[in-house]
Amino acid sequence: MYLSSEKVLNQTTTHSNCINGKDVITDPKTPKSVRVVQMPDFLTEEIRDYLKSLYKVKPTDRIFEVTKYYLHHEMDRGAKEAGVKRIRIHDLRHSHISLLIDMGFSAVAIADRVGHESIEITYRYAHLFPSKQKEMANRLDDLGKGV
Repeated sequence: MYLSSEKVLNQTTTHSNCINGKDVITDPKTPKSVRVVQMPDFLTEEIRDYLKSLYKVKPTDRIFEVTKYYLHHEMDRGAKEAGVKRIRIHDLRHSHISLLIDMGFSAVAIADRVGHESIEITYRYAHLFPSKQKEMANRLDDLGKGV
């Protein structure tokens, strides 16, 4: 994973497994996992600041050298401190998808961003997409009225 000059995150080898007690980076699970993800300005700046703090980091280096155990530990600690139920790390991905739906993005755009192999996976979130029935009826009314 590396940050290009155009505020995009290139994701190439990010799948982490614990094999024989060791954290091992393997190839992504699917071809769609290899993708370019456009980031918002605030996150781009945060990552650039973070990269400046690293010593002689190369574009091919792993920039977040934390284990799954460490992430789980920090999620436990943060949830306890905040007084909320702990969620899995993967649930942050679901939250991101839910947020994008709430912001009005299409299932196709979201599937492309998160690397879903098919649109059917994104449609598992169909209950979160707002119904457009009332808007369609109103626009048809306007058309009928010549508006």
